[in-house]
Amino acid sequence: MNEIKEVLKKVWTKEVILYVIFGVLTTVINLGSFYVLNKFFNINENIANVIAIILAVLFAYITNKDLVFHSEAKGFKEKFKEFAKFISGRIVTMIIEWGGCALLFLLPIPNMISKLFMTVIVVILNFFISKFFAFKKKKK
Repeated sequence: MNEIKEVLKKVWTKEVILYVIFGVLTTVINLGSFYVLNKFFNINENIANVIAIILAVLFAYITNKDLVFHSEAKGFKEKFKEFAKFISGRIVTMIIEWGGCALLFLLPIPNMISKLFMTVIVVILNFFISKFFAFKKKKK
């Protein structure tokens, strides 16, 4: 039991807790905008999905940069490089999400269930991309 507590202390850090909170909010933006665009504005589910992902990514960048990973980037060049890394990682996961949803939308599964499933996969991937690639701390 003590080993489990020790592992949880190492894994469940302030950074992870904040990432989860903002990940949930990012997911709400992603799913909410998808739902509104698809159901109320009758936008095709694949187009609505891309728009929803873009809105969520912009929100995630701002919150991850400032509130979760506390970006150390200084100057325009460093900040631009960090933003480019973040966006590159998100483009990869956007392709994964879009492709996964496109396939799942073909199955007799409700669109929102398919979208939610792929969103969970993407949130996990995005944490590792953000922590170890986009906002990687400089060694001192």
